[in-house]
This record gives sequence, C-alpha cells and structure tokens, in this order.
Amino acid sequence: MPSLDYIKLDQFLKQMQVAASGGQAKVMVQSGEVQVNDDIELRRGRKLVNGDRVVVAGQTFIVDLRALS
Repeated sequence: MPSLDYIKLDQFLKQMQVAASGGQAKVMVQSGEVQVNDDIELRRGRKLVNGDRVVVAGQTFIVDLRALS
C-alpha cells in the first residue's frame, strides 16, 4: 500500500469512527465541534499529518498515518 503524506479531517473522523458518514463529519466540523492542535477547525478538508492532535466529543486522537495505511 502506498504511504500517505496526509489524511483529510473528514476522512480521519470516519476512520476513527467518530462520524458515521462524510455528511456527519462535515456537520461536526462546520459546527465547531472539532479541534486540531488546540484550535477549532472549520475546514473538513484540513490536511492532517503525523502527530496532529484531534479533539472531538471529549476524545483525543493523535494522527498516525502508518496505522491508517
């Protein structure tokens, strides 16, 4: 499998099973429910890289692209 340089925020939320669908991920992001590296992120296409910290619904996730590929 090719290695990933990044993953988009909405795809990451689906991978982590925080959002059941892309539509749900979009709503979560656009309503300000998601933080990336301590900042509220309103762009669902935000590119996440290794080590980025995503906080949503009281859960914290550290991006590890090797685990996702």
